[in-house]
Amino acid sequence: MIREIIITSRNADGSTHIAPMGVREEDGLYVVAPFRPSRTLDNLAREKCAVMNFTDDVRVYAGALTGRYDWPLCAATRVDGFRLRDALNHAELEVRRFEDDPQRPRFYCAVVHQETHAPFRGFNRAQTAVLEAAILVSRLHRLPAEKVQLEMEYLRIAVDKTAGEREREAWGWLEARIAEFNQAGIARSAAS
Repeated sequence: MIREIIITSRNADGSTHIAPMGVREEDGLYVVAPFRPSRTLDNLAREKCAVMNFTDDVRVYAGALTGRYDWPLCAATRVDGFRLRDALNHAELEVRRFEDDPQRPRFYCAVVHQETHAPFRGFNRAQTAVLEAAILVSRLHRLPAEKVQLEMEYLRIAVDKTAGEREREAWGWLEARIAEFNQAGIARSAAS
Protein backbone atom coordinates (compact mmCIF):
# COMPACT_ATOMS: atom_id res chain seq x y z
CA MET A 1 0.00 0.00 0.00
CA ILE A 2 1.22 3.48 -0.86
CA ARG A 3 0.42 6.38 1.48
CA GLU A 4 0.37 9.93 0.13
CA ILE A 5 2.21 12.17 2.56
CA ILE A 6 4.31 15.32 2.63
CA ILE A 7 8.05 14.89 3.14
CA THR A 8 9.98 17.76 4.66
CA SER A 9 13.73 17.53 4.26
CA ARG A 10 16.63 19.86 4.90
CA ASN A 11 18.28 21.60 1.96
CA ALA A 12 22.05 22.17 1.88
CA ASP A 13 21.51 25.82 2.90
CA GLY A 14 19.46 24.77 5.96
CA SER A 15 16.08 25.73 4.48
CA THR A 16 13.25 23.21 4.28
CA HIS A 17 12.10 21.44 1.13
CA ILE A 18 8.42 20.40 1.05
CA ALA A 19 7.40 17.62 -1.34
CA PRO A 20 4.38 15.36 -1.76
CA MET A 21 5.44 11.74 -1.95
CA GLY A 22 3.95 8.27 -2.01
CA VAL A 23 5.66 6.04 0.57
CA ARG A 24 5.16 2.42 1.48
CA GLU A 25 6.03 0.25 4.45
CA GLU A 26 8.29 -2.77 4.11
CA ASP A 27 9.57 -4.90 7.00
CA GLY A 28 8.85 -2.17 9.55
CA LEU A 29 10.62 0.56 7.54
CA TYR A 30 9.17 3.31 5.36
CA VAL A 31 10.42 3.25 1.78
CA VAL A 32 10.92 6.70 0.28
CA ALA A 33 11.65 6.43 -3.46
CA PRO A 34 12.01 9.83 -5.17
CA PHE A 35 12.56 9.97 -8.93
CA ARG A 36 15.87 11.28 -10.25
CA PRO A 37 16.59 14.18 -10.29
CA SER A 38 15.02 15.30 -7.03
CA ARG A 39 15.83 17.67 -4.22
CA THR A 40 14.29 15.17 -1.77
CA LEU A 41 16.70 12.54 -3.10
CA ASP A 42 19.68 14.88 -2.67
CA ASN A 43 18.56 15.91 0.82
CA LEU A 44 17.98 12.35 2.06
CA ALA A 45 21.33 11.21 0.67
CA ARG A 46 23.15 14.08 2.40
CA GLU A 47 21.20 14.48 5.68
CA LYS A 48 20.12 10.84 6.25
CA CYS A 49 16.84 12.03 7.77
CA ALA A 50 13.49 13.62 6.91
CA VAL A 51 10.00 14.08 8.34
CA MET A 52 6.77 12.48 7.08
CA ASN A 53 3.85 14.86 7.59
CA PHE A 54 0.28 13.54 7.58
CA THR A 55 -2.12 16.34 6.69
CA ASP A 56 -5.66 16.65 5.41
CA ASP A 57 -4.96 20.11 3.96
CA VAL A 58 -4.73 19.22 0.27
CA ARG A 59 -3.49 22.73 -0.50
CA VAL A 60 -0.05 21.63 0.72
CA TYR A 61 0.06 18.87 -1.93
CA ALA A 62 -1.22 21.14 -4.70
CA GLY A 63 0.94 24.02 -3.49
CA ALA A 64 4.18 22.03 -3.55
CA LEU A 65 3.47 21.06 -7.16
CA THR A 66 2.65 24.62 -8.23
CA GLY A 67 5.46 26.55 -6.52
CA ARG A 68 3.74 27.39 -3.23
CA TYR A 69 6.09 26.34 -0.45
CA ASP A 70 5.35 28.91 2.25
CA TRP A 71 3.63 26.67 4.81
CA PRO A 72 4.11 27.21 8.56
CA LEU A 73 6.85 25.00 10.00
CA CYS A 74 8.19 24.13 13.43
CA ALA A 75 11.27 22.23 14.55
CA ALA A 76 11.26 18.45 14.54
CA THR A 77 11.88 16.78 17.91
CA ARG A 78 14.68 14.26 17.20
CA VAL A 79 15.96 14.82 13.67
CA ASP A 80 17.65 17.92 12.33
CA GLY A 81 14.87 19.54 10.35
CA PHE A 82 11.33 20.87 10.40
CA ARG A 83 7.80 19.55 10.17
CA LEU A 84 4.57 21.15 9.01
CA ARG A 85 3.19 23.07 11.97
CA ASP A 86 -0.40 22.15 11.09
CA ALA A 87 0.19 18.45 10.38
CA LEU A 88 -2.26 16.09 12.03
CA ASN A 89 0.62 13.74 12.76
CA HIS A 90 4.29 13.59 11.92
CA ALA A 91 6.93 10.87 11.95
CA GLU A 92 10.63 11.64 12.04
CA LEU A 93 12.70 9.31 9.88
CA GLU A 94 16.33 8.22 9.77
CA VAL A 95 17.76 6.40 6.76
CA ARG A 96 18.79 2.83 7.62
CA ARG A 97 19.49 1.49 4.15
CA PHE A 98 19.87 2.81 0.61
CA GLU A 99 19.30 0.97 -2.67
CA ASP A 100 20.53 2.84 -5.72
CA ASP A 101 18.59 2.82 -8.97
CA PRO A 102 19.14 4.85 -12.15
CA GLN A 103 15.56 6.13 -12.14
CA ARG A 104 14.16 5.79 -8.61
CA PRO A 105 16.54 5.02 -5.71
CA ARG A 106 15.02 3.74 -2.47
CA PHE A 107 15.70 4.94 1.06
CA TYR A 108 14.59 2.55 3.81
CA CYS A 109 13.81 4.69 6.86
CA ALA A 110 13.04 3.96 10.49
CA VAL A 111 10.67 6.09 12.57
CA VAL A 112 12.70 7.54 15.44
CA HIS A 113 9.95 9.81 16.78
CA GLN A 114 6.24 10.26 16.10
CA GLU A 115 3.60 12.65 17.43
CA THR A 116 -0.11 13.20 16.91
CA HIS A 117 -1.23 16.84 16.95
CA ALA A 118 -4.90 16.77 15.90
CA PRO A 119 -7.56 14.17 15.11
CA PHE A 120 -8.15 12.95 11.56
CA ARG A 121 -11.79 13.65 10.73
CA GLY A 122 -11.86 11.86 7.37
CA PHE A 123 -11.58 12.96 3.77
CA ASN A 124 -14.35 14.28 1.61
CA ARG A 125 -14.44 13.28 -2.05
CA ALA A 126 -13.02 16.62 -3.18
CA GLN A 127 -9.90 16.12 -1.06
CA THR A 128 -9.33 12.75 -2.70
CA ALA A 129 -9.94 14.30 -6.14
CA VAL A 130 -7.36 17.01 -5.43
CA LEU A 131 -4.82 14.38 -4.37
CA GLU A 132 -5.43 12.45 -7.60
CA ALA A 133 -5.15 15.66 -9.63
CA ALA A 134 -1.90 16.50 -7.84
CA ILE A 135 -0.49 13.12 -8.87
CA LEU A 136 -1.51 13.88 -12.47
CA VAL A 137 0.25 17.25 -12.30
CA SER A 138 3.39 15.59 -10.96
CA ARG A 139 3.41 13.42 -14.10
CA LEU A 140 2.42 15.94 -16.80
CA HIS A 141 5.65 15.35 -18.71
CA ARG A 142 4.96 11.58 -18.79
CA LEU A 143 1.22 11.40 -19.52
CA PRO A 144 -0.70 12.13 -22.73
CA ALA A 145 -2.62 15.42 -22.55
CA GLU A 146 -5.87 13.62 -23.45
CA LYS A 147 -5.55 11.29 -20.44
CA VAL A 148 -4.94 14.22 -18.10
CA GLN A 149 -7.95 16.09 -19.53
CA LEU A 150 -10.29 13.10 -19.20
CA GLU A 151 -9.21 12.36 -15.65
CA MET A 152 -9.52 16.01 -14.62
CA GLU A 153 -13.06 16.14 -16.05
CA TYR A 154 -14.02 13.10 -14.00
CA LEU A 155 -12.34 14.36 -10.81
CA ARG A 156 -14.04 17.76 -11.20
CA ILE A 157 -17.40 16.08 -10.43
CA ALA A 158 -16.28 15.37 -6.85
CA VAL A 159 -14.82 18.86 -6.48
CA ASP A 160 -18.02 20.50 -7.75
CA LYS A 161 -20.17 18.42 -5.38
CA THR A 162 -18.14 18.29 -2.15
CA ALA A 163 -15.32 20.87 -2.09
CA GLY A 164 -14.82 23.42 0.62
CA GLU A 165 -12.80 26.61 0.21
CA ARG A 166 -9.41 24.88 0.66
CA GLU A 167 -10.18 22.21 -1.93
CA ARG A 168 -11.43 24.75 -4.48
CA GLU A 169 -8.28 26.82 -4.01
CA ALA A 170 -6.01 23.78 -4.45
CA TRP A 171 -8.01 22.63 -7.50
CA GLY A 172 -7.61 26.05 -9.10
CA TRP A 173 -3.83 25.94 -8.63
CA LEU A 174 -3.66 22.51 -10.29
CA GLU A 175 -5.89 23.53 -13.20
CA ALA A 176 -3.73 26.60 -13.78
CA ARG A 177 -0.56 24.49 -13.77
CA ILE A 178 -2.04 22.09 -16.35
CA ALA A 179 -3.11 25.01 -18.58
CA GLU A 180 0.37 26.55 -18.27
CA PHE A 181 1.99 23.23 -19.17
CA ASN A 182 -0.30 22.78 -22.18
CA GLN A 183 0.34 26.36 -23.40
CA ALA A 184 4.09 25.79 -23.17
CA GLY A 185 3.68 22.62 -25.26
CA ILE A 186 1.66 24.52 -27.89
CA ALA A 187 4.31 27.24 -27.99
CA ARG A 188 7.08 24.64 -28.41
CA SER A 189 5.15 22.96 -31.24
CA ALA A 190 4.55 26.28 -33.00
CA ALA A 191 8.26 27.17 -32.77
CA SER A 192 9.31 23.86 -34.35
